Amino acid sequence: MSNIKYILGSFGDPDEMMHGIDKLQEKNISIHDVYTPMPIHGIEAKLGVKRSRLDILAFFCGITGTASAFALIYLTSVIDWSHNIGGKPALALPDFIPIMFEVTILFTAFSLVGAYYASTHLFPGRAPRVMDLRATDDRFIIAIDAQQNVEHTLIDGLLKDAGALEVKYNERKYVSYE
Repeated sequence: MSNIKYILGSFGDPDEMMHGIDKLQEKNISIHDVYTPMPIHGIEAKLGVKRSRLDILAFFCGITGTASAFALIYLTSVIDWSHNIGGKPALALPDFIPIMFEVTILFTAFSLVGAYYASTHLFPGRAPRVMDLRATDDRFIIAIDAQQNVEHTLIDGLLKDAGALEVKYNERKYVSYE
């Protein structure tokens, strides 16, 4: 078994890269990932990337924040330290709304930041890793797993036919900025 882990096709134009993805998918060659310096609309659907579930997490974190705020306010101002001020009821729900809203936003924001870092492995202090350093500047990179796709010459030819400026064989998993 060879040391080559990834085959990287480097493109200078996003349209050529999309054409390269089409050519690879026609031959049933699985693509590991695509690295681009800017967002490209429609690439997620073409690569079969699943829809994010962060909105569902945000909803449940918001509900948890609202319930937690209501429970805290209710327990403190109605159960533990109820005061009769001007004949107002102890459970004055309109007075609770701003606090419940703020705690809802707090729970949702912190939970989504934590979930984002956990799902993308981009924890603070970790060095960023990319396949090719030029992908953050001006190149569009298609990374193909060489262990799953054994026809390296076919992949090389398909990438060059699609307009790849360069085809590299990456022996390490990632190239680090360090």
